[in-house]
Amino acid sequence: MEKIRLSKRMSELGLCSRREADSYIEKGWVEVDGEIVSELGSKVYPTQQVKLLNAAQNTQQQRVTILLNKPIGYVSGQAEHNYKPAITLLDDATRWVEDRSALRFHRSQFLGLAPAGRLDIDSQGLLVLTQDGRIAKRLIGENSTVDKEYLVRVQGKLRDSDLALLSQGLKLDGVYLKPAKVAWQNEDQLRFVLQEGKKRQIRRMCELVGLQVSGLKRIRIGKVKLGDLPVGQWRYLGENEQF
Repeated sequence: MEKIRLSKRMSELGLCSRREADSYIEKGWVEVDGEIVSELGSKVYPTQQVKLLNAAQNTQQQRVTILLNKPIGYVSGQAEHNYKPAITLLDDATRWVEDRSALRFHRSQFLGLAPAGRLDIDSQGLLVLTQDGRIAKRLIGENSTVDKEYLVRVQGKLRDSDLALLSQGLKLDGVYLKPAKVAWQNEDQLRFVLQEGKKRQIRRMCELVGLQVSGLKRIRIGKVKLGDLPVGQWRYLGENEQF
């Protein structure tokens, strides 16, 4: 049995992200088999017991996750081509009045806050921004199985055989896509459920079967739904909510 880096093992166990792990190790906030380990690059056997000390756990509990109903015209991450990033929408005035969280909005919550997944500039709907590396890993890690649900307004005709292709059988960039669930929501709108999120994936999928997308809205990520959250407004992820 080979040893692996402690930071990697902590990430595998879902304790935190690898970047956070390095920070916690440096601060002496990690125990391995009851002994504090504070040297970066330390390695452990997969069978050893790894534990975060209370200081690390308290730091994690203070981290926020924000759910935003992103409008069209905003980019998910860094500003590009003179378009504003979605994070610029966050302030006291745009917080949803029906948000039940007891948290108070503070500028320090922007520190390390980043989108966990993207939503194209011409798409709207549920966007997750988080300070918590565990949530980011769950949503966008390479082994993520969290599905995302979209309502997609389309123009064009779709044969039954092409509907089956959308669900299973299309390639993008020479690689087969993971199976998806695609069905008609109404006469001009499809419902997509995906477990991956390649750049402009749904629009490119539709183009391959002769459809043009005229509107795209993400309504769910895992167990968390957009619900009645108004466009351009946000709320905190509730204490009892999990993706």
